[in-house]
Amino acid sequence: QVQPVESGGGLVQPGGSLTLSCVLSGSSFRRYNLGWYRQPPGKERERVALLIAGGTTHYPQSVEGRFTISRDNAKNTVYLQMNNLKPEDTAVYYCNRLPAGPWGQGTQVTVSS
Repeated sequence: QVQPVESGGGLVQPGGSLTLSCVLSGSSFRRYNLGWYRQPPGKERERVALLIAGGTTHYPQSVEGRFTISRDNAKNTVYLQMNNLKPEDTAVYYCNRLPAGPWGQGTQVTVSS
């Protein structure tokens, strides 16, 4: 199995926006349930977005209304649109299918003024 490849992270001021991208290989991509996760410094990894293959999405309260997960099956890519970013959103962000396959390197998001 090939690792996911995440991109799009960076340094952003509070209130700013970023869009993360993740490419997952596999001919069955359109049937994957997909998730975005984050791991803040010194903390456990947590899921911040879930996209069921049929289109249903789930978000924890901490990001509800600010984060949006979406997919492009033609590009084997899942996105995470993040708006109104807060310092507590600072973390390494990862994507994966469910059940999880190998983890990628992630992409660093830092929210700071």
